[in-house]
Amino acid sequence: MPFCSNCGNELKPGAAFCGNCGTPVKQAGAAVPPVQQVVGTVTFDVVNRERLNMVKVELENAAFRYEAGAMHYMKGNLELESDIPGVGKMFKSMITKEKIVKPVISGTGTVFMQPSFGEFTILNLQNDEWILDQSAYYASEISVEIGAFTNRAISALFSGEKWFQTVVAGTGKVIITSAGPLEEVELINGKLVVDGAFAVARTSGIELKVTKATRGIFSTMISGEGLVNTFTGTGKVLIAPVDNYFNTLIGSIHSINYQIQNLGK
Repeated sequence: MPFCSNCGNELKPGAAFCGNCGTPVKQAGAAVPPVQQVVGTVTFDVVNRERLNMVKVELENAAFRYEAGAMHYMKGNLELESDIPGVGKMFKSMITKEKIVKPVISGTGTVFMQPSFGEFTILNLQNDEWILDQSAYYASEISVEIGAFTNRAISALFSGEKWFQTVVAGTGKVIITSAGPLEEVELINGKLVVDGAFAVARTSGIELKVTKATRGIFSTMISGEGLVNTFTGTGKVLIAPVDNYFNTLIGSIHSINYQIQNLGK
């Protein structure tokens, strides 16, 4: 039984790519000098259909990974595989409520992801590392490594970011999703204070802390601001300070419906 030369995963007979890490499978008797090997390409694009946003993925002898349940339909010579999660992934999933399995689609063809009222942003990693909001990860090139970042206890409890956040690292493109359009804030040994959990991503050089909005407990109570998320260091923070029109409308409808249901209580 053949195994992947990169991660050691057992390969299916005739598979062109490893279902776990996406590494191309070198077929016996077809050795080709490295300089002549064809490097596959992945092209991400965000398209709009009937006011809904969709991620379109073009694959040319390549592979990409995505959040389970996000695939809408695909066409071409493509294979869909899912790796079996280990104990560590299962434990992280129970705490973060993230889906354990990150399926891989490989081959040549076109994939359309699920339509959404949300926003999609293509993040281009150049040998760097980003820490993402709990629900921000959507898809990525197979060359991008996915891991977990553990927040401090106080930050996990009060920041809205929970105990673990997703980390993407390496070189390649990552699709992140948000409720509204993103704004980039660059810090050079600086500080960004956010009253809410709308910071979608930050580079690894930025530290997240939960602090009081003003000095002293008494002044904090008077100000009404309470606790805020404070980002310090050197790097970038991506924030979505305002939901787009559709998500704002949906939120308003849910709020009105909740108030109506509680009128008779």
